Amino acid sequence: MPIALVTGAGRADSIAAGVVPRLAADGWQVVTSDLDAGDVPCDLAAPDGPEALLATVADTHGPVSALVLSHAHDVETGVLDTTATAFDEHVAVNARAALLLVAAFARQVPEGGGAVVALTSDATSGNLPYGASKGALDRLVIAAARELGPLGVSANVLNPGPVDTGWMDEQIRAAVVERTPLGRLGTPADIAEVVAFLVSPGGRWVSGQLLHADGGFSAAY
Repeated sequence: MPIALVTGAGRADSIAAGVVPRLAADGWQVVTSDLDAGDVPCDLAAPDGPEALLATVADTHGPVSALVLSHAHDVETGVLDTTATAFDEHVAVNARAALLLVAAFARQVPEGGGAVVALTSDATSGNLPYGASKGALDRLVIAAARELGPLGVSANVLNPGPVDTGWMDEQIRAAVVERTPLGRLGTPADIAEVVAFLVSPGGRWVSGQLLHADGGFSAAY
């Protein structure tokens, strides 16, 4: 049974929490980095945390064939009120941890290769450090697609758009639905279907892409 590691599955209504059962249904043994789920706890903000996480998973369960990066640190600030400390905290979790996880993943990837899928965002104004760190994530995952391709590793960035994971009020929900061509809110289950495809043997020819799976939301600008 192939092993998949999913980060960011701590909240029951998160995208990652929706990905876990979907991958399990496809025959993956899914391990998360969430202590409450009884899996492998990890401090992704610590410089040695990501590599330790991969090592623990590989030693306990076997080589990891799919890495789904859905963790995030998010404190909403803008240009004038983002501190150096806050910016560094966002980069450490959202970008640096992702880089270290991808590198550790590549060092132990089994024969035949594997797949990386990272969840990203278009956030900018008012959510500056989050958006900037996600922008860095985009670049490093696309770089991974080029550098790790010879190992049989595909790597893609997936932008789910505004998914209702408990942060929307009724006004936001209505505005998002109105702007989305398919006429409804996205759900974690919607994104889980795309992730499941990208990590499957049939989806791994897709690599080095920043994909939008948002019901047409990004096309409505």
